[in-house]
Amino acid sequence: MGLLLPILACILASVIGGLYLLGVFRRRLPGEPPLDKGIIPWLGHVLEFRRDTLKFIERMQKKHGDVFTIQLGGFYITFLQDPLSFGAFVKESREKLDFSKFAKALVRKVFGYVAEEEEHHLLQVTSNKHLKGDGLKLMTEAMMDNLQTLMLHRVGSVSDQNPWIEDGLFMYSYNILFRGGYLSLYGNTPAESEESEEKAKEKDRAESQALFCEFRKYDQLFPNLAYGVVTPTERIEAKRLMGKFWNALSVQKMMAKNNISGWIRDMQQARHEWGMNTSMIDRYMFVLLWASQGNTGPSSFWLLLYLMKHPEALEAVKEEVDRVVKESGQEIRRGGPLINLTHEMLLRTPVLDSALDESLRLTAAPLLTRAVLEDMTLKMADGREYFIRKGDRMAMFPYSAVHIDPEIHPDPHSFKYDRFLNPDGSKKTDFYKQGKKVRYYNMPWGAGVSMCPGRFFASNEMKQFVFLMLAYFEFELKNPDENIPEIDYRRWGFGSMQPVKDVQFRYRLRF
Repeated sequence: MGLLLPILACILASVIGGLYLLGVFRRRLPGEPPLDKGIIPWLGHVLEFRRDTLKFIERMQKKHGDVFTIQLGGFYITFLQDPLSFGAFVKESREKLDFSKFAKALVRKVFGYVAEEEEHHLLQVTSNKHLKGDGLKLMTEAMMDNLQTLMLHRVGSVSDQNPWIEDGLFMYSYNILFRGGYLSLYGNTPAESEESEEKAKEKDRAESQALFCEFRKYDQLFPNLAYGVVTPTERIEAKRLMGKFWNALSVQKMMAKNNISGWIRDMQQARHEWGMNTSMIDRYMFVLLWASQGNTGPSSFWLLLYLMKHPEALEAVKEEVDRVVKESGQEIRRGGPLINLTHEMLLRTPVLDSALDESLRLTAAPLLTRAVLEDMTLKMADGREYFIRKGDRMAMFPYSAVHIDPEIHPDPHSFKYDRFLNPDGSKKTDFYKQGKKVRYYNMPWGAGVSMCPGRFFASNEMKQFVFLMLAYFEFELKNPDENIPEIDYRRWGFGSMQPVKDVQFRYRLRF
């Protein structure tokens, strides 16, 4: 009996400890947001959350209001869904709300990369240098050269026969944007290593095509990898694909390329100086490839699709494209030189800018997440205050809180290409809720410390692609009456949404 009691005490302590870890004893304290743990210990609401994040968040908001805490896979996450109070989240100090901890865990889980403490600072510094200002001009020139290599290499050989080419709009858009961005960032095949410059370009086209096919396979696995719910077969395939990309983007192979972007070079060099293992640097090159090229293709698909489904929008953007080309002193004609679409020309496209912003509003749905590093008070715009516990997480889902809020954006589910245009043609930035101006009225790029550092380059990539499509091609939906496809709900929270199925279209040169 004397031995039995300690054993029972140990068992009881273990059970209580297990229940504690499962969140069974968590209770809402005075001053805290409403708590909804779900019916499954530890997992909480994770199954419903993954099944359709938007519907789940809307259900929680209807039940609890615009601030609530839920349990997801062992974490307690407080959601802030009041757009007038977003500043309290975005501007909070990093000593209280930290993005890097979450980001480090994600890249390790999905890409096998072990991040250093200096990562975020380096990313900001190198992005400001190479993806803004003069650096952005160089990247725009590189992207222009590579888009011409991919899209317009047959222009000079066109005969009087000008047949329609059929393709899936999603795969076509994703393919061209990924390959163009990849070549612009990671470099080109040197002409001297092949028989001629044209042979080098042929090799670039072939290698980038093969890489895209593998990237697409990995991209389809990404949501399950991020949530850690891959099957054994998927895990084996993910490891195979990661190994392929680590090899293709390795430091050794990059040394044989021409025109590697300063952004990539600086990222590599800094890690060499840190003493990082070369194999780990190779892994980071894959992180950068996905971060830079995983959303521009899908976003361009949605923009082209919305334009084709709204003829007045397509005509307005096309008129602007033709005007900008003419004002630049260039001309698109059979047998003539290819146009040089410069950074300055892209600054004179307010209609295209508004159409892109509108498309992103409808189809970009990032989930902004922070780790709570110390006990803090969340102060709302209307004066309410909530206590947030250290060790929890905070999050915002702007898509439901802002993008489709009918008060901020009337008729929010409709595509209105001029929604972000003032009558005088300037960018519209005044949007209101409850009579108060909303600062964060469209958040496709995130906000604060987690705002996409490459957003200006990404925006230029998409604009260049759509500009060239409108300048050089006629294109139309194979079935004009086909409905816009539903989105793939598995990708809520990961940036640009993707369709559940492709849409067939056809295109041909305008001349």
